[in-house]
Amino acid sequence: MEVKLWNDKREREMYDNFAELYAIIKATERLEKAYVRDIISPQEYELECQKLIAHFKTLASTLKDTVPSIERFADTYRMECPAAINRLVVSGVPATVEHRATAAAAASTSAAIVAECVQNFITAMDSLKLNMVAVDQVHPLLSDLYASLNKLTILPPDFEGKIKMKEWIARLSKMGAADELTEQQARQLHFDLESSYNSFMAALPNAGT
Repeated sequence: MEVKLWNDKREREMYDNFAELYAIIKATERLEKAYVRDIISPQEYELECQKLIAHFKTLASTLKDTVPSIERFADTYRMECPAAINRLVVSGVPATVEHRATAAAAASTSAAIVAECVQNFITAMDSLKLNMVAVDQVHPLLSDLYASLNKLTILPPDFEGKIKMKEWIARLSKMGAADELTEQQARQLHFDLESSYNSFMAALPNAGT
């Protein structure tokens, strides 16, 4: 005896859509696992993932009244597809696109910090040229430079500029605010700044291109 799951054409269409949604979620879970295990190339993964996401969005829109929660749908049918739910519902874009966005954001942040470091180097050197040698004038400039250098993750902990700025800041901290650097100290500090700046520029990626 044949058992019908639906009573009319509308119900049949609903169950067909349920089956398609189920298949998309399962396929996405398999695709995510294949990508993580390097079974599929990033290019192939991205193409297939974009197709699945597009199909999912269309179907989810069609089923929004019948299936208000995809997570609940997955729980109801005991699908256990966390990677697929994350990709389809939470992220909405392939992992490769997410990674590119993250890398671009990091590069943008690094570029801003590099610009900040360059500005702080030049400001400190120009201030010495203008004979701004009082401790309360020099100390804030070196502190800003040291802080910006520490924000740049591409520089090693033992980077020359970090070490020299730290030494100078410690030296100035022992002096009074109104004290001034001697001509010899100012000359040495300017030399250290210039040397550190050149090392900084050489340490940047593609500095020689």
